[in-house]
Amino acid sequence: QLQLVESGGGLVQAGGSLRLSCAASGRTVNSYFMAWFRQAPGKVREFVATISWSNARIYYADSVKGRFIISRDNAKETVDLQMNSLKPEDTAVYYCALGSYTVRYRNYDAYDYWGQGTQVIVSS
Repeated sequence: QLQLVESGGGLVQAGGSLRLSCAASGRTVNSYFMAWFRQAPGKVREFVATISWSNARIYYADSVKGRFIISRDNAKETVDLQMNSLKPEDTAVYYCALGSYTVRYRNYDAYDYWGQGTQVIVSS
């Protein structure tokens, strides 16, 4: 079935940048929203950003707005997350997800497919 694989995580100093990438394989992702979530130890999985296939709708969590940029390349079936001005509170495992559009796009249980996650650690 559909597979999602994240890459690009790592260790970075506060104020630095990282670019995460998610590659889909196994079937087309056309018509699906793709999203990024993150989960810190002991915390609930948190919405970060989502983007529609057509780019008509892009939404960010307030905590990352102005710092993170989500983008997708439908020909390559990838979605990226450019993370700038990173803060220690951004430390988490970041997950790529996809699913059909819903007004509940901020909820993790609205998505059908998930990647394995990639670790981001932002040091003080």
